[in-house]
Amino acid sequence: MTWTWAYESSAGDVIGRSEVFESRSDAESWVGEAFGDLLEDGVDQVRLFDGEAEVYGPMSLHPE
Repeated sequence: MTWTWAYESSAGDVIGRSEVFESRSDAESWVGEAFGDLLEDGVDQVRLFDGEAEVYGPMSLHPE
């Protein structure tokens, strides 16, 4: 299994993808640490993928 994040605008347009992670735990830990940098880079929300299968999302990076 390979885990990646799709980076999206608030409109849902894909604007990038993360590096590949070996586990879901690694991917989720990474996004928890990197969300501030992602926001600064213009990413509004993310989706988690296991290979080509979407696991969940969109998940907003903005505070509620």
